[in-house]
Amino acid sequence: MSDFPDVQLHIVTGKGGTGKSTVAASLALAHAAQGKQVLLCEVEGRQGIAQMFDVPPLPYEERLLAKASEAGHGNVYALAIDAESALLEYLAMYYRLGRAGKALDRFGVIDFATTIAPGVRDVLLTGKVYEAAQRNSRNKNARNYDAIVLDAPPTGRISQFLNVNNELAGLAKVGPIKAQADTVTTLLKSSRTAVHLVTVLEEMPVQETADGVVELRGAGMPVGGVIVNLVRPQDLDARAREDLLADEVDTKALGKVLTAAGLKAPMSLVPALIREGRDHAERRRLEDSQRALVEKIGVPTYELPKLAGGADIGGLYELAAALIAQGLA
Repeated sequence: MSDFPDVQLHIVTGKGGTGKSTVAASLALAHAAQGKQVLLCEVEGRQGIAQMFDVPPLPYEERLLAKASEAGHGNVYALAIDAESALLEYLAMYYRLGRAGKALDRFGVIDFATTIAPGVRDVLLTGKVYEAAQRNSRNKNARNYDAIVLDAPPTGRISQFLNVNNELAGLAKVGPIKAQADTVTTLLKSSRTAVHLVTVLEEMPVQETADGVVELRGAGMPVGGVIVNLVRPQDLDARAREDLLADEVDTKALGKVLTAAGLKAPMSLVPALIREGRDHAERRRLEDSQRALVEKIGVPTYELPKLAGGADIGGLYELAAALIAQGLA
């Protein structure tokens, strides 16, 4: 049972290096595995989705990425959104400037507009996400999606990115621009949306996650859950870790265990094993302290393991299963 049954738009953010793109892809697969039609979007121009799924670079077009069943239920489509293409589509849909829009693009007007006013770029990117979630007669033969997963900008920029339409509505007091900005803002702040934050059990990412939750709530954005990614396996129990940290390991007993395992010169291996064990215990102690801080944030928390083989397609399905089991999808 999902913790977010009414959410259609899942926005995934996180500090760089925490694996937010991997989590976004896994979340999309998790929803598809439950029979949903899913759109996985990216907006940073890195073609991260294509790399993870080992497919050619994605165009500005919704492409089938993964099938969960031969019956056609539970598919993941992917879309790499860029501001210039989104503006051309917007001009064609709402102002019927198909050829004229392309002429503007040839003259570089669109690139000039989105570069000189960076906020315009974010408006176009979020506007396309809104269109995918709120399909209407203007976009003929468009596919309807049960879930949309957005691989969003990092935590440090997420509030500004999501709140840009609200700021635009404040500048444009009346007219179609204000109306469009208001409708996008309404979706982003509604119960149909959840912003999930990805972190790892390290001081800076955890602090940035906590700050991000406060900032998002201050902007009126609906916070979803915190996904703790890249969690290392717990190779030692609590007693063993305490002995290592207190330098109270029984070296003779350890040597006997190594001898019983058939290793030659076991006592020569003991110092190196103790050093590695102590490093592991210290790392676990740090992670436990950071995990306690994550719990204090006060939102649902989920954990994903560090994959031994990396985040290939098989690993993504493994993470998707973990998200389903924990109730995020």
